[in-house]
Amino acid sequence: MENELTLKRFTDLRRELGYTQAEFASLIGVSNTTADIERGRTKLSGKVVLELLKQFKINPLWLFGESEEQYLETSKTSVIPKVVTVDSANRDNMVLVNAKAAAGYPQNISDTSWYKQLPAFDLPIPEFRNATYRGFQVEGDSMLPNLHPGEWVLARAIEHIDYVSANKMYVVVLQDSIMVKKIEKRPNSNNITLVSLNETYPPYDIKPFQIQEIWEVSSKITFNVDATTDSGLLRQLQESMKELKDQLQHVKKVN
Repeated sequence: MENELTLKRFTDLRRELGYTQAEFASLIGVSNTTADIERGRTKLSGKVVLELLKQFKINPLWLFGESEEQYLETSKTSVIPKVVTVDSANRDNMVLVNAKAAAGYPQNISDTSWYKQLPAFDLPIPEFRNATYRGFQVEGDSMLPNLHPGEWVLARAIEHIDYVSANKMYVVVLQDSIMVKKIEKRPNSNNITLVSLNETYPPYDIKPFQIQEIWEVSSKITFNVDATTDSGLLRQLQESMKELKDQLQHVKKVN
């Protein structure tokens, strides 16, 4: 029989990952459900331990109560670009991933030939030297007011999740999607929190192993630039507030 700590860790892990007993069973190759394992009726097989290691980077020693490190060091996933593209002079160039290409990017992330269909260019500006950059088109409004749908962000590859800063924006490539978010790391937690600037979108937690690449947003390309300054907008707002007040005064007098 497994010891109680192992059963608890196995059960807590399933819950933390958000799977039902049946879903988790099918993922790790157990027939029907993990209920018998969790109750201590069925032995935790080597195959299951191997699947937990392969799929979720779970440290077998942690599972059996011999270590407090839940994830093996490999879970400090390398988030370095899987493919780097170069121009004819063998210099890194900047690939542009538009909204349509973004849909296929996570699945084709290691396929060098897939990148050849994407436009690429070189920006001869000092800020874009000595690092790998990639351009991503912004979809959706989760990063308003800083980023608008259709704009482009130019982002620098980072090697490691430990290099993430709380006050920057990042393009996060997960196993099935790409998003632009702020990243917060919780102390004493294996979770990483993705935060939108638009407060109608709640933050949500992910695990490090779900991340394929992280790119730090350094600049953006915007369109429809007009001459309305912030002070101009403020003046418009003040004028409309004054109009509103005048209308209210008028309504009060009439009544």
